[in-house]
Amino acid sequence: MKLSTRLTILLVAITTTVALGVGWFAVSTSTRSQYASLDDTIKAVIDSGRGHPVAALSNALYVVQQNNYNLTLDVVSPTDSVTQVNTPDAALTRTPTLDDVHDSLHSVRASSDLSGFRYRSIYIGGGDYLVVAGSTAQIAAANHQLEARVALAGLLAAIVMAVIARLFIRRELMSINQLISFAGKVAGGDARVEVPPAAGSSDVRELRTSLTHMVESLRQAIDTEKNSALGMQRFIGDASHELRTPLTVIRGYSELLENPEIGEEQHARALERVRREVGRMDSLVGDLLFLAEVSEPPSSLGTLVNLSDVLAARARDFVTDNATRPVEVDIEPEVYTTGRPDFLERLVGNALGNIMRHTGSDAAVRISLHRVGENLKLVFEDGGPGLPDAAYGENPERFQRFDLSRSRASGGSGLGMSIMADVAVALGGRMSTSRSQLGGLRLTFTLPRSSKGS
Repeated sequence: MKLSTRLTILLVAITTTVALGVGWFAVSTSTRSQYASLDDTIKAVIDSGRGHPVAALSNALYVVQQNNYNLTLDVVSPTDSVTQVNTPDAALTRTPTLDDVHDSLHSVRASSDLSGFRYRSIYIGGGDYLVVAGSTAQIAAANHQLEARVALAGLLAAIVMAVIARLFIRRELMSINQLISFAGKVAGGDARVEVPPAAGSSDVRELRTSLTHMVESLRQAIDTEKNSALGMQRFIGDASHELRTPLTVIRGYSELLENPEIGEEQHARALERVRREVGRMDSLVGDLLFLAEVSEPPSSLGTLVNLSDVLAARARDFVTDNATRPVEVDIEPEVYTTGRPDFLERLVGNALGNIMRHTGSDAAVRISLHRVGENLKLVFEDGGPGLPDAAYGENPERFQRFDLSRSRASGGSGLGMSIMADVAVALGGRMSTSRSQLGGLRLTFTLPRSSKGS
């Protein structure tokens, strides 16, 4: 049975119970009120003859006729003979006995002997008694009608409640069913399905919010897993592609070293080449592992780093190591960013290392760091040969070498630009390349800026 049906049945049952309970109370109250009114009428007739036994009968008859009371007046003699003095529309069908008379001398009574009537008696002298009786048939008929009306009202209330409950519950459950369908589609692999609009009560909206957060977390986890898988595939592809050449060179020189006829000089050159290729492989593997680490989801990017101090220290070392270069340093103090210090050190180190490797020893260099709105801008410029015009922009390809004249032996692995670009993205920013006013390459890093107290 569906939840909507169960809730509707529950509400209808509660409504019916309450309606019948209220109706029963109304019927009971009405019945007691009508019986009390009848008892008061009988008592008024009895009181008219109290204390005057001789005139009691005439007084009672006068009161009944004067007020048009629908009451039976019977006179019961000591011999149990009964004389009916007043016969109403609903008269006694059975004659009262002396036992009935004696039982009702002090209060209004009802008995099985005179069923359907309430009665009371009074002594009227000469051994005779006057019995005043009133029929309860009209009261019973009125109660039956009231009970029927109460039952009908309860039925109507139950129907109305069923309709109202169905409308409101259906509206609520429609939103819940949409959320269930949404969750089912997500569970079926459609992680990009649109979240149903917010509707219904606050509970349903809270359910939608919680489900939305859960699905967003699931989507992020799926994206992270996909990115990790793609990163691993790219890592394996990059490594296998780039390591093939040095391994081939090492294999070739190893076979040459196995030849006993080569001379000492050739033997030394072969060993030197093997050592050089091993060093390149070690550097390449280190770069690839660092790229894989940068591509992983951030785990500790919450360290506040004074980038001005990091850059100033590196710039001083660069000036010391490049005494023949004209170096212009323009670093705004106390510029902070949030990130991993080792990532920032690697970014700055790669940028300055590329300048040292790919420009002449007398090429001009400009290093600057400034606040720009909510971000910071870190710029490295050199007076070297720069890049081909088509190479400028963002997101350089891995293993891309822009100087075609350089061989693998004299050049780098081609990962320098990729490392810097990936580090910038991991820190929440971006890297772009353009031609410098100095004539060479301009590297621009735009990163989120943080305040010292954050």
